[in-house]
Amino acid sequence: MAKKWEGKHYSFFQNTQCEYFPCHKTDKPEDFNCLFCYCPLYALGDRCGGNFRYTEKGYKDCTNCMIPHQRQNFGRITSRYQDIAELTRRKP
Repeated sequence: MAKKWEGKHYSFFQNTQCEYFPCHKTDKPEDFNCLFCYCPLYALGDRCGGNFRYTEKGYKDCTNCMIPHQRQNFGRITSRYQDIAELTRRKP
């Protein structure tokens, strides 16, 4: 069953003129999605679901993660927006 965002222009963007394109190693540069250049899931820390590691200084290194850059993961990213919003919710 197709998802409503599949095949829509808003779910995929590619900037081949970018100095860093592609910013991650890929065997399919034609499917490299630049829409989430800076991954919204980064803020979720170890709950992001991606292939990351923490550096010796404690920073999150997402060099080996392709989740936000794969065409088919638009829904995976946007389905987590409620989790991201919760991080910013004002608590009484």
